[in-house]
Amino acid sequence: MTNVTRRGFLGATAALAGVAGTGVVGTGTADAAGRGDGPGGGTGGVGPDDPRYGDLLLRGQNRRFVGHPERIEVVHSTEDVVRAVENAARSGRRIAVRSGGHCFENFVDDPDVQVVVDMSALSGVTWDHRRRAFAVEAGATLEQVYKALFYGWGVTVPGGGCLSVGVGGHFSGGGYGPLSRLHGSVVDHLYAVEVVVVDRSGHARPVVATREPHDPHRDLWWAHTGGGGGNFGVVTRYFLRSHGVSGNDPTRALPRPPATLLSSFVAWDWKAVTAESFARTMANYFGWYEKYAGAGSPYASLYSPFLIPTSAADGFLLSTQIDGTLPDAKARLTAFHEAIADGVSPRPYLGEVEEGHFLHLTLIRSIQETQQPGRGKYKAAYLRTGYTADQVATLHRHLTDPGYRNPESLALFIPYGGQVNTVNPSATATAQRDSIMKVVYAASWTDPGRDEEEVDWTRRVYRDVYAETGGVPVPNAANDGSYINYPDRDLADPRWNTSGVPWHTLYYKGNYPRLQRIKAHYDSRGVFGHELGVEPAR
Repeated sequence: MTNVTRRGFLGATAALAGVAGTGVVGTGTADAAGRGDGPGGGTGGVGPDDPRYGDLLLRGQNRRFVGHPERIEVVHSTEDVVRAVENAARSGRRIAVRSGGHCFENFVDDPDVQVVVDMSALSGVTWDHRRRAFAVEAGATLEQVYKALFYGWGVTVPGGGCLSVGVGGHFSGGGYGPLSRLHGSVVDHLYAVEVVVVDRSGHARPVVATREPHDPHRDLWWAHTGGGGGNFGVVTRYFLRSHGVSGNDPTRALPRPPATLLSSFVAWDWKAVTAESFARTMANYFGWYEKYAGAGSPYASLYSPFLIPTSAADGFLLSTQIDGTLPDAKARLTAFHEAIADGVSPRPYLGEVEEGHFLHLTLIRSIQETQQPGRGKYKAAYLRTGYTADQVATLHRHLTDPGYRNPESLALFIPYGGQVNTVNPSATATAQRDSIMKVVYAASWTDPGRDEEEVDWTRRVYRDVYAETGGVPVPNAANDGSYINYPDRDLADPRWNTSGVPWHTLYYKGNYPRLQRIKAHYDSRGVFGHELGVEPAR
């Protein structure tokens, strides 16, 4: 039996499955832009001589990157955001915005960023009667949102599993999690967004953009349904209401989660796993999700992320959960476990099935923010089908490489599809609407002296798995590009992307030209941007 603990597995899974791409977010109240009268609001920001500066600076969760901005603006209202953005724009200072601090790259923690707008003080979740939607301030964390929605109204959103992720970047990049196969992406429930934008004269103003067909700002709403943070302005509030909902009853405005969940796990001991048993396991896993990828599947509520660290760890583990209110929920979960173990020798360990209340179990299967974040490199892809035998063999070779012994590095496969795939790819900026799962390759470490070795391992395994398509998941019958909330600057580097397909096609596919037009209209001065930022149409 492996000593890869269930808790440790769930924590690592949550950290990857819930992470936001970049924290471009903001503030606001339920009814109107707030006054700039919060502590420190509108005062010129926190500078390096302020005792708060160091703590605010280190909110970033990837310590490979640490910036040194001239000031950090801790905002408390939409008006605070407007002032901070306008001051930066008119002085020509580069601006970035932080919600939860979980960006995989240096889009916020960059030496060139001079002003950071910190949204952590803006975390309200309220019901907006006028818009008949939940107003979620963009500095809120997923934990705050889940608790507020569920305790207050018995509803939820299908967001990620890392509790400390800020909704600012998570929502704008698409947002997904354990309930997405059942209820779609978060942006499938996004009714409106409030964004502070900058015009050609450098004047900043808040704009509320809705999905209403005749809204003159509808394009700005669309851009925030998967276009990613840091591109168009500073999101201050999200308004959430599912499609087809009428009336002013908040208890019906968003999905109601299962009252209970059944959960378990399957575990493998690396010492007993051969290349053949690994291949059979992966074939079983991919085959199951290829078979049950549809929204109407009896397994739509099944969520089973598969975390496979290198063989420097003792083993690897598959976590499972399913709607506990289904009449045959335990039989369905058991059938899944047996299908995964079918023909695998030696047989993996099958954990006992447990039942728990929805929010309680969701919280304990998630992870709280670590106070000692490390360093990391991440690469991701969408899968339309399972890996080929050659790709599985390549993955196994890298995971068991005797020359690389970091037990914290891994491959993570995350179930996707279901209800997500019922939406037209052009209806939102989230273009990947025909995938069965996502995969993340991640290296984690703490010693800065290991940076080169760890980044190199992640690059090599990704390049080799996607060798037939130029080292990247070029959209085709098997691949569907990558996820902007898992940003990877290598996709724009011809040394690592030899496919000839540009990075923006991998992230946005055919939706990129529309994003470029929206960028040109709402950010004509180029105030917002980063290395994988949307370029304006010329």
